[in-house]
Amino acid sequence: MSYAFNGRRTAAAVLTAALLVPLAACGSDDSKKDSAAKAATGAPKANLTVLAAASLTDVFRTAGAAYEKSHPGTRVTFSFAGSQELAAQVKQGAPADALVTADTKTMDGLGPDVGTPTVIAKNRLVIATVEGNPKKVDDLKDLADTELKVVLAAPEVPVGRYSQKILDAQKIDVKPVSQEPNVRAVLSKVELGEADAGLVYKTDAATATDKVDAVEIPDAQNAIAEYPAATLKTSRNSEAAAAFVKWLSTPEAQKILRDAGFQQP
Repeated sequence: MSYAFNGRRTAAAVLTAALLVPLAACGSDDSKKDSAAKAATGAPKANLTVLAAASLTDVFRTAGAAYEKSHPGTRVTFSFAGSQELAAQVKQGAPADALVTADTKTMDGLGPDVGTPTVIAKNRLVIATVEGNPKKVDDLKDLADTELKVVLAAPEVPVGRYSQKILDAQKIDVKPVSQEPNVRAVLSKVELGEADAGLVYKTDAATATDKVDAVEIPDAQNAIAEYPAATLKTSRNSEAAAAFVKWLSTPEAQKILRDAGFQQP
């Protein structure tokens, strides 16, 4: 009887060991894959959350897909809003890993909450009008027409500050029918016909060419918008976040930004 018991125990031990071997090998393989992915891309796998200015909505979706493709195992989730809203979220401790704003002032205002910022792109303003430009808006001074329904971004929003800056420089007094929380809201008002014209970024107007017309503003009367990117000090994926921010300045990312109409930093 003792021999039978020992035999069964030995057989059980052998079976258990046999089952554990592939599990151990699988764990080892996963570890090797993670290490290989990091070695190949220079970044560990992670689920990143990036807070980004509303004007980056379309281009960052394309950029995020490209980044995930070249960085297996990493997922990038974006949260888009006006830069001032994003800054408020950072100050409130929102769980995120990186931030990209549409101006340096907002980023600089966060001080120690962010890492060292890097400007990744630039932009310019245009006058967005209802498709076909029925009100015949030709330049900035036309926006002062009291018969024209003009919508602008609020002054605390980067595009709102840029807009006011160029209007003040030309001594043009505009009475907007509304002041919106971000550039996409301005564009939407024009798209829906709720406004005759609005000041938006050139790249935003380019996303709605079937609904709005874009009236160019001469360089001498325009403003340059700069987009700084930085990691957040509260990130739980600091290494992966730094890798993403660095990637935004690579030729691959810069081509995606230029194809969308953004200028080189």
